[in-house]
Amino acid sequence: MANAASGIAVHDDCKLRFLELKTKRTHRFIVFKIEENQKQVIVEKLGEPAQGYEDFAACLPPNECRYAIYDFEFLTEGNVPKSRIFFIAWSPDTSRVRSKMIYASSKDRFKRELDGIQVELQATDPSEMDLEVIKSRAN
Repeated sequence: MANAASGIAVHDDCKLRFLELKTKRTHRFIVFKIEENQKQVIVEKLGEPAQGYEDFAACLPPNECRYAIYDFEFLTEGNVPKSRIFFIAWSPDTSRVRSKMIYASSKDRFKRELDGIQVELQATDPSEMDLEVIKSRAN
């Protein structure tokens, strides 16, 4: 179903891969891209469970917008393993204005398709989503 605000649809594969990450932990991260010609959000990259945050951050292009999901695992102060599913709206200052507008107008609709997001971040610069930011928002 297309988003009324932007006309962008969500490919079923996006929901399927998110479900795999959430329930089976088969992916560490997912990077999504809006395919403007097809007017839909598609999966661009899947991260293996063994990959870390640096691998994830390296997948985000420096001059193009993306949506991303990152499964952050950590230990609480009581040494209890936990995880948080982050939704990151990556919209670098250097990306095209049209691209920023399409991603911004499609974000809420896309997020509603992915049930189970626990933390949301909006980043225009790598420093706004570095590992320290992730750690501080996870608790």
